[in-house]
Amino acid sequence: MLNKIKKYDFTLIIAPILLSCFGIVMVYSSSMVTAVMEGHSATYYLFRQLQWFALGLVGFIVCSMIPYKYYQKLMKLIMLIIILALIAVLFFGTERNNARSWFILGPISIQPAEFAKLGLIMYLAAIYSKKQAYINKFSSGVLPPLIMTAFVLGLIVLEPDIGTAAIIFLIACSVIFSSGIQFKHLIFLMLVGLVIIAIAIPNMVTDVRIARFTGAYQPFQSPDSDGYHLIQSYLAISGGGLTGEGLGASVQKLGYLFGAHTDFIMAVVAEELGFFGVIVVIGLLATIVLRGIFISRRCRDSFGALLAIGISSMVGIQAFINLGSISGILPITGVTLPFVSYGGSSLLILLASMGVLNNIAMKVKQQDTPAPHERQHLHEGQHKETQRQKELYHFGGGRKWSS
Repeated sequence: MLNKIKKYDFTLIIAPILLSCFGIVMVYSSSMVTAVMEGHSATYYLFRQLQWFALGLVGFIVCSMIPYKYYQKLMKLIMLIIILALIAVLFFGTERNNARSWFILGPISIQPAEFAKLGLIMYLAAIYSKKQAYINKFSSGVLPPLIMTAFVLGLIVLEPDIGTAAIIFLIACSVIFSSGIQFKHLIFLMLVGLVIIAIAIPNMVTDVRIARFTGAYQPFQSPDSDGYHLIQSYLAISGGGLTGEGLGASVQKLGYLFGAHTDFIMAVVAEELGFFGVIVVIGLLATIVLRGIFISRRCRDSFGALLAIGISSMVGIQAFINLGSISGILPITGVTLPFVSYGGSSLLILLASMGVLNNIAMKVKQQDTPAPHERQHLHEGQHKETQRQKELYHFGGGRKWSS
């Protein structure tokens, strides 16, 4: 039992759980006023986040125990369920914030696009790992998985959920880039992508989306409308200083900052806990991403390596987009901060993903640690090599000889 526990990657256990627990505290701090204004008790969002955290821990434990290669066998079923869910939500989903992205099942809200993130990572990792022998052939090695990726992205864009679609697109790019495709194919895909974006932009441009760009890059030209949310975020971030106003002492969460417990939770962290609190959160997120990349580089199995890079990219890209939105670097897209923001589907998938990544890490430790009989053969080989060097030394009259 002890040997099995030692195989776990404790960095990928401690960092996600610390972030999630910290997120629960911050969700409670930032959502009390919002919950009361909506007619709920002050602890409404706290207990909902706790429930999803408990479910996420179960997902983490289960996924860490399932051999990651098993997902290759279930790939067709996983993708079928995801596609059916994404189609169904367009017809039977509940509309929130001008997007039909949710299934409401009593007290439970499920966002299929969040599950599509992990599902598509598994799909791309599985397909490209099988195509390594002919990855240099564009038509057979590169193109087929892109068709499925484009189909999934199209369904999410139709909701419309541009933020999630952008995350999935960038995750797919990271997996494809890491799969070993030729540079000329990568350049070709980038050019095709730019053409598609150029064609799609005129059909996707709306007053709301234009307002997000003007609000991000010219917030003070319309401080009472387009730039209002970003300005409130600036006030929260600047008000915290180095050490913050104190936990629970945020002013901007008192009805000024929209999405204080979701998209803009880091602004509340900055106001209450200051620069040091922000650095701790970013540091833990960076630790998860870098650890995942490290595991990917050490994994000898192509499926495991691509799966690890995809999961790491998911956390890193989502964090970058969220932080970019609250700081005015990127337009506000409605993307949550991994592990910290309120959001059941997101927290569940992230913790389950950490379980998958931990299972890959366990396999890497196993491949780096020889079995007892392998260690014996290795020791015998080293002993023979030492004896051989001694014989060469004496044969050479005291001079060192190389074989």
